[in-house]
Amino acid sequence: MSLIVNDLVKAFKLSVVSGEKGLDTEIKMDQVSRPGMELAGLFDFYEFERVQVLGSKEVTFFHWLNENDQEIRVDMLFEKHPPMFVFSKNTEIPDIFIQKGHDYGIPVLKSAKRTSALISSLYQYLNAKLAERMTLHGTLVDINGVGVLIRGKSGLGKSETALELIRRGHQLVSDDRVDMYQREIGIVVGEAPEITQRYLEIRGIGIINVVKLFGARAFKENKKIMLVIDLEHWDSKKDYDRLGLDEKTIEFFDTKVAHIKLPISEGRNVASLIEVAAVNARLKFLGENSAQEFSDSVMKVLTDKNEG
Repeated sequence: MSLIVNDLVKAFKLSVVSGEKGLDTEIKMDQVSRPGMELAGLFDFYEFERVQVLGSKEVTFFHWLNENDQEIRVDMLFEKHPPMFVFSKNTEIPDIFIQKGHDYGIPVLKSAKRTSALISSLYQYLNAKLAERMTLHGTLVDINGVGVLIRGKSGLGKSETALELIRRGHQLVSDDRVDMYQREIGIVVGEAPEITQRYLEIRGIGIINVVKLFGARAFKENKKIMLVIDLEHWDSKKDYDRLGLDEKTIEFFDTKVAHIKLPISEGRNVASLIEVAAVNARLKFLGENSAQEFSDSVMKVLTDKNEG
């Protein structure tokens, strides 16, 4: 995904102090850097491709330098052409940064956030926007805090099931197409393409806006995917897992996610089944495994009988 400085300006409501010509500069790294060591004169590890953040510590140290060192080191910061410099809330931008921003065409920006909050927000935003992505056909819902990705062939009722779940108070994340990225190993996040956010397609009715129909709580912008459910037509010749002891997973990027196949047929309430599957998955995450408890109880009864 392509990301430019101006995207961050809009997303974080940053004030453009100088270097307006560089607002179309592409940002390629999903990390931020605080150039304190560089201001001290150590440029061996200058990560100039990153977004540069300066807080009160960096600015205070800068003012300890004499004018000659200030000129030299700020010039060295700019001559590597980093994408942008952003100063946090409680800092006054030195005039030399403003001047160099104009000279080099590199944006010098001001944030209304404190340094730690700014860095944390920038990291999450950059990581989400620049991470490797993949797209899957399916519907993603948040059920009691569990992100459930519902997949299956067209016509199996994924959207209708999502509608029933929303009606019960759960949240839609994305319908039909889910964009996914790995925030870190163990955390895969799903979200809707911008154009389809808040919308659900119901055959025979058309496109509906879940927020307008059910309120703002019916939609969530993104969600960690914790369970994948594949819907499939019931096949009497197929042997389905009846106890739930065989725990399967599916891998996205470097992360394994719990995975079950749910056979559907007339008379089965798919929304209720998915709701129960989500709650059961949540219990497993908390260390409670109903299937294993049942199996252990049966084994204990058999063992006691044999010993008796």
